[in-house]
Amino acid sequence: MLKSSVPFICSFALALALPAAANSGLPAFRVSKVVVAAASSTTKTVSLAQPVSFAQPGQDEMSYVHAYIRENDESLLAVKQRSKRYFKIIESVLRKFGLPPELKYLAVIESDLKTTAMSRVGARGPWQLMAATAQDLGLKVDSTQDERTNFYKSTRAAALYLRDLHRTFKDWRLVLAAYNAGPLPVFRAMHRSNSTDFRVLERYLPSESRTHVKRFMATAYYFDGEVSRNEPPVQVSPSALSSHYS
Repeated sequence: MLKSSVPFICSFALALALPAAANSGLPAFRVSKVVVAAASSTTKTVSLAQPVSFAQPGQDEMSYVHAYIRENDESLLAVKQRSKRYFKIIESVLRKFGLPPELKYLAVIESDLKTTAMSRVGARGPWQLMAATAQDLGLKVDSTQDERTNFYKSTRAAALYLRDLHRTFKDWRLVLAAYNAGPLPVFRAMHRSNSTDFRVLERYLPSESRTHVKRFMATAYYFDGEVSRNEPPVQVSPSALSSHYS
């Protein structure tokens, strides 16, 4: 895991020190191999898992949500039917890092929770991490092994990246956009719109990133429907997790 001995200053210039987008295939905008704002052993952990609304679509977004669910109903259902164990693992990692549990839906839109998923630009695993980003986050990616396909380890790496992005942007929708496109396009959109409000700056983002955030909200809406909320939770023992996913 990469560490930094100095606090991160949220600025356009230092945004270049962040890892590149997880799955965009954009070049790695790095001054050095340092992930900013990594917690030290003496840093007090602050929970980010308070009730959030970033995953809830607004009324003006519902037309896209319903259209997306209609067009992807079969694939969403297939993921839902095998998601419980995977969500259990993701939620445990997110809880450890004080992150909102809703972020588990990011792995759904990235890969359908498949460890074997591979994008046309080389992003791999359930969280579709680029090789350079994965290595910066502490994963081994070489000719002998690729830990992006390890569900637990890649989830932990994604949680680290999401935590650092949130410390930078302070807004989960901006984090989702940056996860897709990288921090630099988000900083540019903030600069061009003179705003940090996603609804204001989204028109300045790449179209793929705008759609990425909408797909996330549609997926969260699908999984968090009344049927999902009424389903009993699945209990998975720690020993089962470590033996099957380590």
